Amino acid sequence: MLDKDSKIYIAGHRGMVGSAVKRKLEQEGCNNLIYKSSSELDLRNQQGVQEFFNQEQPEVVIDAAARVGGIMANKEYPWQFLYENLEIQNNIIAASHQQDVEKLIFLGSSCIYPKHADQPMGEESLLTGSLEPTNQWYAIAKIAGVKMVDALRRQYDRDYVSLMPTNLYGPNDNFDLKTSHVLPAMIRKFHEAKGDGDSPVQLWGTGSPRREFLHVDDVADAVFFVLNSEMEHDLYNVGTGKDISIKGLALLVQRIVGHKGDIRWDHSKPNGTPRKLMNVSRMTKAGWTYNIKLEDGIKATYEWFLENLDEIKKVEIES
Repeated sequence: MLDKDSKIYIAGHRGMVGSAVKRKLEQEGCNNLIYKSSSELDLRNQQGVQEFFNQEQPEVVIDAAARVGGIMANKEYPWQFLYENLEIQNNIIAASHQQDVEKLIFLGSSCIYPKHADQPMGEESLLTGSLEPTNQWYAIAKIAGVKMVDALRRQYDRDYVSLMPTNLYGPNDNFDLKTSHVLPAMIRKFHEAKGDGDSPVQLWGTGSPRREFLHVDDVADAVFFVLNSEMEHDLYNVGTGKDISIKGLALLVQRIVGHKGDIRWDHSKPNGTPRKLMNVSRMTKAGWTYNIKLEDGIKATYEWFLENLDEIKKVEIES
């Protein structure tokens, strides 16, 4: 069981996942959390990360730090998505090992699996086929992180675990249409179109691909579960085991937002992977399952978006 007094370092505490993990740990009474903003600690700087670990000597590390984005962002910034994510995770995982950190959780993404992996995708499908080209740069970096964790478990018997969540959404998501993922992008588009007299909303592709979505508070709950468990494997999928078509998702978001206009699909834009559904049986067998239903989660996320819209727009202008 996790000692509530353990010094726990959360990398990426301001991001969607990291902030959810921070909320969860605080709710559970963990009172010795440490974190630094990117202006205080550049995780791409090996020396800076090593000095931070030397000074703070964390007992537990949760690596939720990454450069993330949707199809457009991956297409425009392949070098940054590959190199910067490798830098960040290499520095954190290596420093954790060198400082004899007791437990580490490395958070990745379901995009590590092959584009045409058997559905639902099990952990054993890793490296059995080619990746989806539109996010291969990010995926390759995360695969390297998974293998680093695996190597440290094998060679040094480290209690380190990789968690691969499915598509996440929730508070502190990225709603910038230039870099966001599909669900927050839909919320933003439908909201703005609603305010523009229910003008038509244009979405990429055909709407036929199927995706699985998990509320970020559920992945934070999974992290807490793993911190309190002895895990048999190095790699676990974290998801719902249920998917929905992009068209179905669009109709759901449209109804929740209250947009009454048309949806127009741009068939000239890429669909991405035809289907991405996680096999979550390994995590279920370990004793964890999700709690938040998709419709309830989207409603809560839209409420958060409305409450924070002014700040979201302010940040976009400043950046």
